[in-house]
Amino acid sequence: MRRYGKHTDEDDIRARPNRKGNRPRSNIRPKHEDAAEGLVITVDRGRLTCLVEDRVVLAMKARELGRKAAVVGDRVALVGDLSGKKDTLARIVRIEPRTSVLRRTADDDDPYERVVVANADQLAIVTALADPEPRPRLIDRCLVAAYDGGLTPLLVLTKSDLASPDELLEMYGALGVPYVVTSREELESGEAVERVRKQLDGKITAFVGHSGVGKTTLVNALVSVERRRSTGHVNAVTGRGRHTTTSARAVPLPDSAGWVVDTPGVRSFGLHHVDPSRVIKAFPDLEPGTEGCPRACSHDEPDCALDQWVTDGHADPQRLYSLRRLLATRERTEGD
Repeated sequence: MRRYGKHTDEDDIRARPNRKGNRPRSNIRPKHEDAAEGLVITVDRGRLTCLVEDRVVLAMKARELGRKAAVVGDRVALVGDLSGKKDTLARIVRIEPRTSVLRRTADDDDPYERVVVANADQLAIVTALADPEPRPRLIDRCLVAAYDGGLTPLLVLTKSDLASPDELLEMYGALGVPYVVTSREELESGEAVERVRKQLDGKITAFVGHSGVGKTTLVNALVSVERRRSTGHVNAVTGRGRHTTTSARAVPLPDSAGWVVDTPGVRSFGLHHVDPSRVIKAFPDLEPGTEGCPRACSHDEPDCALDQWVTDGHADPQRLYSLRRLLATRERTEGD
């Protein structure tokens, strides 16, 4: 065995041959300072469609990003062929920091969270008043996900020609969530479309809802004809809608008034990832009262300081009830 002393010459040392014939790996990565900015508008089986200035560019994630995935709404940096021509492919080399994230898990016991949309300003929770019947627990879960992810919720109630919205509006009145009520006739006439559009002006709004509630129908009414998607129907036996939207897609509103993100219909909305301390931030009248809470307080236990905070007149008792109802959705089934 050959041994080397203190003064060996580098030329004396044999280098192990690189059998693959490629360059040795390095921790130094290019900065891509000349990369173009883009917006991810669809994701389909590893291919991401991005808007770069006024061009639609097909791209794939660069290997250097590792397991970090880009989702609809992400602002990204791209290199490569950015012409948008047929059979060209760019590379996403950087995902910019997100301002908000809408996440969900398959169920409350699933630790794997799925990012649905990034950088949205608002979450429009679309619920039919009938056909199918409204599911308050699913609405609660969507509200929790919105508060946790930094999105402002908007309640959109459809099919008011089939049932009254009063009961639902009373249930969520204490939360102060803005709402829009629509009917089929108003959608056809365009009256309801204008009311909804006012709530979306200048914002990126993600639409979420149970299958069959009219979510895609509403989105189609808001966007231009060439950007519309097919819609389905509600099964008369099960009362469930058919999934016609299979992937999230961002679509610009006419006259540059904002963006809407149409997401697939959901039948479950797990909240395994939710931190109650982030949800409380959506209740500015209650948050100061948590200073006296015990460590890791669930805000629904005997020594929770919020009870005394409300008793002292700092907040409406209905607000505390609403907060606790939302936080309790993680322990309840969504079909209640």
